[in-house]
Formats: sequence, structure tokens, C-alpha cells
Amino acid sequence: MAKMCRHKTDISDAHEFAKTHFKMEREPTYIQDDYYEQMRTLTRYDDEIDEEMILLKNRMHSILQLSFPELEKILTPNSALFLNIVQRSPHPTLVLAHSKTVIKNRLKANTRLSLERAEKKAIALLEAAQNSDPAIESTDVRCEQVRDYANRIAELKDKKEALVQQMITLSKNRKEYMVLRSIPGIGDSTACRLIGEMGDIRRFQNAKQLNAYAGIDIMRYQSGNTQYRDRINKRGNKHLRKLLYFIVCAMIMKKKDKPNHFVDYYYQLKTQPQRKPHKVAIIACINKFLKVTFQLLTHGILYDYETALS
Repeated sequence: MAKMCRHKTDISDAHEFAKTHFKMEREPTYIQDDYYEQMRTLTRYDDEIDEEMILLKNRMHSILQLSFPELEKILTPNSALFLNIVQRSPHPTLVLAHSKTVIKNRLKANTRLSLERAEKKAIALLEAAQNSDPAIESTDVRCEQVRDYANRIAELKDKKEALVQQMITLSKNRKEYMVLRSIPGIGDSTACRLIGEMGDIRRFQNAKQLNAYAGIDIMRYQSGNTQYRDRINKRGNKHLRKLLYFIVCAMIMKKKDKPNHFVDYYYQLKTQPQRKPHKVAIIACINKFLKVTFQLLTHGILYDYETALS
């Protein structure tokens, strides 16, 4: 660096950096197996589908508030039944054009509902259509538009399920997949996404490097007698950091069904004399999760709650 020009340019920098390769010995870069690259690509593709589905759902919601607002009150907006009805009858007039028996048979044929539940849904749908006061007509072009949104959302949901199944098929015989699945609160999809974002764990020498890669290592700033509050760096993989945050939150929500020592550690931090804020405790649990995961994956050991307690 001492020989480099004070007024730096891209051309001179590249030239000087190239000459350093004849004077310095650098460690070779660790090259991951193609499996990890494929898993990361599938994981990011899955994220893109989620973002597109959210956008389409918002657009569909804005039109349904004009054509058939009661529909979102009697049905779950994310369900296959809801999407099926929106594609067929996005306006109450289109619902009232058919009898209860016709609607019931259509629901039974296109969904997994039993005959009894299909009849109840048909009755509720007819009542909602009778009490609805839409702001647009059934012939309005926005009714066709909302049909298209519902159809695209249904296709994206099928594609998302196919991607998850593809990731499981690629990973089901690998040791890291079985190790991650042994941790309470981590299912098939989450285990595959973790593998896709963390990559080959063998390229890290210790858990601290994994923490830095996730961006949860501590950033400390001090000037004279002034010391600012410690924060996480957030310089690493933001997708992994987001995934880990939701994993720990899901573990806390399912603490009764699937206990683990990460949740125990969270409540320990929340009940100590100087109790930690929620997000600080979550980051501490992520730190512990990465340390434990690194050891389990490095040694090929399955998670065991009793062993973790001891």
C-alpha cells in the first residue's frame, strides 16, 4: 500500500494489486459443492415468489373491496377455497345467479371440503352475496382483473410447493439436513432454507466467523470516555439474518409443543434482574443457535434436548 499512488484510480489500483500476487502468498478460496449453489438459488427463487404473491394479494384485496368485500370476512384470504371462489364469482351478482346446490357441488368438486362443510360454505356465501352492496358492476373490467390475480396467486402457490419439494428431494439424504431437522421448531422447508443461506459450514473455522457471516457480530464504538451502545454489524447475509429471526420467534410461539434450550435461554434473559429487551434477547438466542448449529453440523450430531440441558 505504501507504493500505491495517493490519487487512486481504478486502472492504477488494479495494476498494483496484480503485482502483489508475486510478493504475497494468499490462501486459496474455499470452493463449495454445486449442491449449495443450487440450494441457495432455489431459496432465493422461493423468496421472490413470496414477494410476488404479497404484491398480487394486495392488488386483489383493493379490487375486492369494491366488488365483493364480504368475501374476505367469511373465508380465509390465503386458502385455496378463497382463490377458487374469486376466480369463479368475484361479484355477488355472479353468486346469486346459481342455486345453493350448484354452488355446493362446485365447492365439493374443486376443493377438499366434505359435503357438509361445502353446504355450510355455500349458505354463508349466498347470505354474504345477498347482504353485499358492491361499488362496481359485475360487467366491470376489474372483475376480470381480480380473477386473473387469483389465478396467478394459485399458480405461484403450486410453484412454491414444487420448489420446496425439490429442495427436500435434493437434501433428504444429506447429513446437515438431518441434523437441522432434529432441532425442535425446524421443519423441512426451514431446514432447506438454512442450508441454502448458510452454505457449506466447513468453510468457517469457528462459530464467530459464522456469526459475522450472518451479520450479528457486535459493532462497538468508543471515543475517549464516551462509549456508545453496542449494536450488531448487519454487514453479513441479510436473508440468513431474517430467516434466523423468524426461526427463533417461531420456536418461542411453539414452546409448549416443542421445548428446546434456545427458548429456555430467551426466558432466562427476560426474567433476570436486568431483563433484556425482546429484540436483544432474540439476537442472543440467534447467537446461541448458530454456535450450537455449528458444533452439531461440524461433528454430525443430532440435537437432543436432554443432552443440551446437561
